[in-house]
Amino acid sequence: MVIQENASLLPFNTFGIQAKGRWLSSFSTADGLAELLDRSEGKEKGAVPPLILGGGSNVLFTHDVDGWVLRNEIPGIDAEEDGGDVLVTAGAGENWHAFVLHCLDKGWFGLENLSLIPGSVGASPMQNIGAYGVEIATVFDSLEAWDKEDRKIIRFYKGDCHFGYRESYFKKEGRGRFVILRVTYRLSRKPHLHTAYGAIKEELERMGVSSPAPRDVSNAVIHIRRSKLPDPQVTGNAGSFFKNPTVPQVQFNQMKKDHPEIVGYPSMESGVKLAAGWLIEQSGWKGYRRGDAGCHPKQALVLVNYGEATGKEIWQLSQDILDDVHTKFGVTLEREVNIF
Repeated sequence: MVIQENASLLPFNTFGIQAKGRWLSSFSTADGLAELLDRSEGKEKGAVPPLILGGGSNVLFTHDVDGWVLRNEIPGIDAEEDGGDVLVTAGAGENWHAFVLHCLDKGWFGLENLSLIPGSVGASPMQNIGAYGVEIATVFDSLEAWDKEDRKIIRFYKGDCHFGYRESYFKKEGRGRFVILRVTYRLSRKPHLHTAYGAIKEELERMGVSSPAPRDVSNAVIHIRRSKLPDPQVTGNAGSFFKNPTVPQVQFNQMKKDHPEIVGYPSMESGVKLAAGWLIEQSGWKGYRRGDAGCHPKQALVLVNYGEATGKEIWQLSQDILDDVHTKFGVTLEREVNIF
């Protein structure tokens, strides 16, 4: 077990923020996690609890971590047949996009719309990640998590996870108590394609594909994402920084009168879901840059680090955007990224 002191977290967050952890280590098994938690609790009485870090693709460090940072590197992919479905279990430390491509190679379908989302498998149920009409809740079966209070492994099924829009039990009631170890997805050997959302249909037509297979949908999603979103290895970012807000139908109707071109969709919850990117763009922030912190010129939902921005500078930019959108539209945006 390797433990680093005053370790740089720069390689472990896609925003490319310079921050340090007082202690840094990694685990690849539940036993390894339990041992590290024992050691961290011994050194940290009264201090901040250990920070569990996956792919670092949905975090913004605004200061150094005065405590332990534990990287989840649990590996492995297993599958078993269950009627016409395939139950695929992956370690929380597996790279998400590589896992999606692996499933496609094996003929296990259902994740193709979620191609090229950065991060790790363990973050997928925590964030209920979603794109182009598909969310993890659509294909989720169960997960195993380490309960830090009762010191044992607990299995959670779909109903236990309280999935919502980019939300789950693990971000709310269970926040900080559980460490996700493995996730099981219920996939299919028969494709059930989702091509109506966003620009997938248009991209397939551009590709000359009239009868798409799951791999075609994946390739279309990859191309769309690469054309709209910055590569974190080139320009620091954490993908969509803000959630799409939901407003009551009455409020949307009034907004539609004031702004006929406003973008809104029926919400699975009550009300109408607005496009946060549209609100931000209409407020004049798309392409804005303040030093090395900026709002991406192709996608207003994405805040970026052009090189040397600090986490505090990016956070302040996000706060200015929140305040301005609220002033102009009366809508309160919510950050999707976890702030530390």
